[in-house]
Amino acid sequence: MRIHSFIQQRPADPQLTPREIAAAHHISLSHLHRLFKEQDLTVAAWIRHQRLERARRDLADPTLRHHTIHQIATRWGFVRAADFTRVFRTRYGMPPREYRHRALGVQAETHC
Repeated sequence: MRIHSFIQQRPADPQLTPREIAAAHHISLSHLHRLFKEQDLTVAAWIRHQRLERARRDLADPTLRHHTIHQIATRWGFVRAADFTRVFRTRYGMPPREYRHRALGVQAETHC
């Protein structure tokens, strides 16, 4: 629980890695991985889940509509836009732009 809380408090930190988490909790990296394996997760998957949930929430927030998708992704620790788009699509079944348009009720552009 303490480790989950630690991750939840720092999902925006792009330097948040399993090695950093283990060091902050004075445990070995292998022990950290074993703790997450008991939950059928990897440490990286838990971090990614936390980041994606926060990015998804921000994409649907009308007060943040002036922020670009890349700004939101970067805010939550995704350094590369292509990586963010790929993992977002895998997790939510659509690219972040489409999700944002649906969540904010934006009409999709039509092309002739």
